[in-house]
Amino acid sequence: MPVIRRSWPARSPPPGGPVASIGAVTQTAESPPAPGAEAAHDEQISRGLAARVTVIRPAPRWPHLDVRELWHYRELLGRLAWRDVAVRYKQTSIGVAWAILQPFLMMVVFTIVFGKFASFPSKGVPYPIFSYSALLPWIYFASAVSLSSASLVSNRPLVTKIYFPRVLLPLAGVTVPIVDFLLALVVLFGMMVWFDVWPSAGIVLAPVFLLMALVTALGVGLFLSAINVRYRDVPYVIPFLMQVWLYFSGVVYALEDLAEWQQWVLALNPMTAVINGFQWGVLGTEPPGLGKTMVSAAAMAAMLIVGLSYFRRSEPGFADTI
Repeated sequence: MPVIRRSWPARSPPPGGPVASIGAVTQTAESPPAPGAEAAHDEQISRGLAARVTVIRPAPRWPHLDVRELWHYRELLGRLAWRDVAVRYKQTSIGVAWAILQPFLMMVVFTIVFGKFASFPSKGVPYPIFSYSALLPWIYFASAVSLSSASLVSNRPLVTKIYFPRVLLPLAGVTVPIVDFLLALVVLFGMMVWFDVWPSAGIVLAPVFLLMALVTALGVGLFLSAINVRYRDVPYVIPFLMQVWLYFSGVVYALEDLAEWQQWVLALNPMTAVINGFQWGVLGTEPPGLGKTMVSAAAMAAMLIVGLSYFRRSEPGFADTI
């Protein structure tokens, strides 16, 4: 019987070692590891595993912000803020126009009641633009406090199931109303053109005063959000608190026409410096006093420290209490 020989195509040897052909079967002969290679390989694997280990320790209860950790979770902060913006106007009939209508309609009411009937002082500018320029930072502050105080309870599944810096939730709450503020700011520019009112050189410091409003809202929001985890009365208290706070912030009247001692007492409210500084920069009114502004800045810092301290002290029990 004749022998049939078949030729198979040659294959390039794999990187593991030379090729040894036995009959019709192709096998790869593995070269023995070099001396010390196995130990080096094991060490490399252990280093890779150690680099992937995340140790979660309880947050210290003294008031502090881990800026490095917050920066690491910056994408989560952006997603939380954008989600709240989308939900805020979801299925609304006029959408983001509510951001403009709210301060505009309040300005109309204040102008009729306080500007026309009560004849409240308005720093030498028309009362409509005076009240509207005061309402913009105030509405931002009130919205930021409301959203940040409810941030923990409204995100209960996140708080109880996964780890992330809990302070991100109140921080996202004070970030969301910035969108409304910027939309309503366009109307203010139109009113400035209509009433022929132009900004002063202090407009470059207007963002600093708005930052004071953000920090103040964050301090109050941290404190109220931690309380809201345990006591659900906070959502009922906030509207009343904001209504009273408005009349102590110089929204409907000019603080300069009050007695000097009254101005110093109201300086303990950081929003008085925010509103006066913002109006000074945008409308060119009388600049706020340096001493009263420093008192407001100190009160802002105290609110942030107290709010953050209480938040950190209550943070270990959030998942169990909420």
